[in-house]
Amino acid sequence: MKNNQVIASVRKQAEGYFQRGEFFCSEAVVHTINELLDCPFQEDIVKLASAFPIGLGKSGCLCGAVSGGAMALGMAYGRKHGEPMNEKMFPISAALHDHIKDLYKSTCCRVLVKGYEFASPERKAHCVQITGEVAAWIAEKLLEDPEISAKIKALQV
Repeated sequence: MKNNQVIASVRKQAEGYFQRGEFFCSEAVVHTINELLDCPFQEDIVKLASAFPIGLGKSGCLCGAVSGGAMALGMAYGRKHGEPMNEKMFPISAALHDHIKDLYKSTCCRVLVKGYEFASPERKAHCVQITGEVAAWIAEKLLEDPEISAKIKALQV
């Protein structure tokens, strides 16, 4: 499968989880990226993302999809106790933040959904789109990393 096909598939998968109500934004991103990486973490890793939807527990702060994206990046670049920080972790996390801020003018949930009735299908569609964008961006960046890309491509054979 070509990179653009993988990225489109990841976007569709993350959006689908959220659209169908199987997961909220942060959970959909974490679950989708864990699957992309062939589940290096048990399925219940998604529990770590469950406090982040709707801007951190409905507080309207940092977008849950962005929070989930940062957690998903940790799956690829995070460390265990006693290990040094991976030099890629901070720059790629900041780049995710900047990408979403450039695209949507904010990473704050309450700003991103301003003007939408929260229960409306339009607000949900907007959030589903952001969720897909975050998951797709992460997939793209992981596919650009030769070490991680080789592992992803080996899974698709």
